Amino acid sequence: MKVFVADDSSEIRKRIIAMLSDLENIEMIGEAENVQDAIKSIHAFGPDVVILDIRMPGGSGIDVLKKIEKRNEAPVVIILTNYPHSQYRKKCMEAGADFFFDKSGEFEKIVDVVSGISEGGVS
Repeated sequence: MKVFVADDSSEIRKRIIAMLSDLENIEMIGEAENVQDAIKSIHAFGPDVVILDIRMPGGSGIDVLKKIEKRNEAPVVIILTNYPHSQYRKKCMEAGADFFFDKSGEFEKIVDVVSGISEGGVS
């Protein structure tokens, strides 16, 4: 399963990649720190799962989400943010996000979700 990470923090990207690299059948196919690179790379690589931050240079993860959800085979999208407010959650879910997690308290849930998707148990 191919996974792509888009977050403006290189430390966060490294942490996510390290966490997911231990899982079987997971291929980390790319990362981006801004909206334009994220959209371009997601369209080019066609990941199965995208992990997105909300606040990024050049726009927001919500902008990325809206662009990639227009594809025929849209990936599973996990929003991971420091802005877990209900209005952001609502906006992301309406735009097509599958999961919405708070970086400060739910970071580790990414591993469970990606592992579950890989095994066909979570969608």
